[in-house]
Amino acid sequence: MQKTQTYIQQHQNRFLEELLDMLRIASISADPAYKDDVARTAEFVAEKLRAAGADSVEVVPTAGHPIVYGEKLIDPSKPTVLVYGHYDVQPADPLELWTSGPFDPVIKKTDLHPDGAIYARGSCDDKGQVYMHIKAFEAMLAAGELPCNVKFMIEGEEEVGSVHLGAFLEQNRTKLACDVILISDTSIIDNQTPSINVGLRGLSYVEVEVTGANRDLHSGVYGGAVANPINILSKMIASMQDENNHITIPGFYEDVLTVPSKERKAMNEAPFNEKHYMSDLGIGSVHGEAGYTTLERTSIRPTLDVNGVWGGYIGEGAKTVLPSKAFAKISMRLVPNQDPDKITDLFARHFKAIAPPSVQVEVRAHQGGLPVVTPTDTPEYQAAAKAMEQTFGKAPIPQRGGGSIPIVALFESILGVKSVLMGFGLDSDNIHSPNEHYGLFNFYKGIETIPYFYQYYAELK
Repeated sequence: MQKTQTYIQQHQNRFLEELLDMLRIASISADPAYKDDVARTAEFVAEKLRAAGADSVEVVPTAGHPIVYGEKLIDPSKPTVLVYGHYDVQPADPLELWTSGPFDPVIKKTDLHPDGAIYARGSCDDKGQVYMHIKAFEAMLAAGELPCNVKFMIEGEEEVGSVHLGAFLEQNRTKLACDVILISDTSIIDNQTPSINVGLRGLSYVEVEVTGANRDLHSGVYGGAVANPINILSKMIASMQDENNHITIPGFYEDVLTVPSKERKAMNEAPFNEKHYMSDLGIGSVHGEAGYTTLERTSIRPTLDVNGVWGGYIGEGAKTVLPSKAFAKISMRLVPNQDPDKITDLFARHFKAIAPPSVQVEVRAHQGGLPVVTPTDTPEYQAAAKAMEQTFGKAPIPQRGGGSIPIVALFESILGVKSVLMGFGLDSDNIHSPNEHYGLFNFYKGIETIPYFYQYYAELK
C-alpha cells in the first residue's frame, strides 16, 4: 500500500477542502424544509464517487430521501466489501450554543486536537467518516492497489431511522451481495488507544402526549381543581426509575442477557479517567444505575431517557396558563436479547396504566432497532484489527458502544452479512450536539487505515 499512502499524503489538502464543501450543505433529514439540501448532498456524494473511479453510480430515489450507490468490481474471485454510511445530519438546534455556524465549517485547534478539528454539523457523524472511505478508495484505485471489489451504499435517512432502507435492501439483494459491510460511524477510545466497536445497543423511541382539559385554562380560575398535564407528565416520568436508577416498567429487564464477570472485568480495563470525564462534561459526579461502572452503564445496560419535553407557555414574560396538553420524547437504549417492539409495547401499557383518570394518554412509536454483538474471531474483524495496528502502532481494543445503528441488524437479517464497525471519531466530538467537530488527525488516520483493511482482508479471506 505504499503507492496508496503516497497518493494520500500528496492530496491531503484537496481531500479536506472537498469535505468542507460537503459540510456546507445543510442535509437535515428530519426537517422537510431542507429536502432540497438533502438531495443536493446526495448528488455531491455521487459526483465524488464518480470522480474517485466508481462505476454504475446512481442516486436512487426512495419514498423519503435518496440512497447513493456505486461500485468497482475488479475480479469476481476476490472478496467484496460493501461500504455503508449516511450523508444526512441531525438538526443544528440550539443554534445560539454554536461558537461558529453549524454549516460554515471552520478548523480550530484545541488541547485534544492540537492539529486542529473541523467544527460543523456532520463533521464526524457521518459526513467526515463517509468521506474517508471515498478518498481511501480513490487513493487505492489511483495507485493501482485496490485488492477487493467495493460497493458503496450511502443513505440520507439514518438520522430519522433509515425508514426506507429495508425496502431498498429487499429489492436489491443481488446488487448488494457482498462478503462484509464496512461502517465508520463509531468512535475510538482516544487518539492513542485504537478500538473497534463489537456491540451496539438497540433502540425504542416513543413520543407521549398527556391531555387534560379540552382547552388551555386560566390557572387562577381552574388551578387546583383541574389536572395540569405538565405536572402529571413530570410525575409519570419520574416514577419510571427508582432510587437506584433502575427502570420500573414491569418486564423491562426480562430478556436482558447477563454479561459474564470476566467480560465486565476486561471492559473496565480499557483506559478511562472518570475525573477527566466529569471535568470535560462539567458535572459534579457521574449518575446511573447502581451496581455498575460508567463504562458498563454506557454499553451493557439498558437506559430510559427523556430527550425532550414541552407544553404550556414558554415565551417571554409570564402567562398564567394551565395547559391542555404536555408532550415528551423518550428513548430507551436496549442491550442484546431485548426486542424493541416488545419494549415499546411494555412502555405503552405501563405508561397508560400509571396515568390518573384526570388525563388521557397517547403513546406514539417512532424509531426502533435491535441491539447487535459482532464476533472478534472472523477474518473481517482480524483485518480491521491488523489495519489499525499498522497505523496506530498498537492493537485495537474490542469495545461495546452505547449508541445504536439499527441497520446493522437489518443488514444481517436481509443480506446475511456481518458488519465491521471501524470508526475513527471520539466520544467527545459532540455529535448530535452544538459544536460537533472531527479532528484532522482522525480524518487523515481513517483515510490512512482503510486501505490496509482491504489489503489484510484480501489476504485473510
